[in-house]
Amino acid sequence: MILETARLTLKPNSTDAFKTAFQAAKPLIEMTPGFQKIEVRPCIEHDNVYLLLVWWDTLEAHEVSFRQSAEYQEWKKLLHPFYDPFPSVEHFSESFLN
Repeated sequence: MILETARLTLKPNSTDAFKTAFQAAKPLIEMTPGFQKIEVRPCIEHDNVYLLLVWWDTLEAHEVSFRQSAEYQEWKKLLHPFYDPFPSVEHFSESFLN
């Protein structure tokens, strides 16, 4: 299992439109082979910051199956215009505490 993370900082006054766009984009990622689940958590301190968490079976499920798909092109159109700055994406392996 791989956990993808990204800190999403939105342009001012775009929170409501972002939430609507994300609801439209969510099915695009959910249909990807190797996708497990997704969460978007709002930051308590900053109302325009969110933490994106996506669980994948493998790194390739994200980097190849999703990022090289037509669905990702639509995902980009829906969501990328909201970010400023563009988020950095990182991948994490399973916890060593299990």
